[in-house]
Amino acid sequence: MQNKRVNYFYVGTDFPFSDRKALKRFIESVFRKEEVTLKNLNIIFCTDRFLLEMNRQHLQHNYYTDIITFPLSVKGNPIEAELYISIERVRENAKLNKTSFRKELHRVIFHGCLHLTGYNDKSSQQIRMIREREEYYMRLYFQHLKRL
Repeated sequence: MQNKRVNYFYVGTDFPFSDRKALKRFIESVFRKEEVTLKNLNIIFCTDRFLLEMNRQHLQHNYYTDIITFPLSVKGNPIEAELYISIERVRENAKLNKTSFRKELHRVIFHGCLHLTGYNDKSSQQIRMIREREEYYMRLYFQHLKRL
């Protein structure tokens, strides 16, 4: 039996999500391209309320966010992590950014993966770099889907 490195979970939310298997394989390729070993990644889709509570409890932040990335492995070891994604925030951000829910969802997922591979978004230069990488993987992924 093949070890599943990328898993999806749903907490209090459900939404149409096509191409899940293709996305799992692509996420694994992102880690390979970034030269980081992925052991296990759980992507948990949840509500605003759930993620706000996570933000308060674990990060002492009292605001809504679209994603929280939790690395669980020791630095230098293969990546084990969890991405918590608020589907409500993704929908809202898609409207604000005048893009589709599908594209915004993928951007957020790639954003979390990039954090795990070492990208940050604290300074304006770091934000520019992570955004460029998000766009790169978005283009690659959607081109890949067209070929399937």
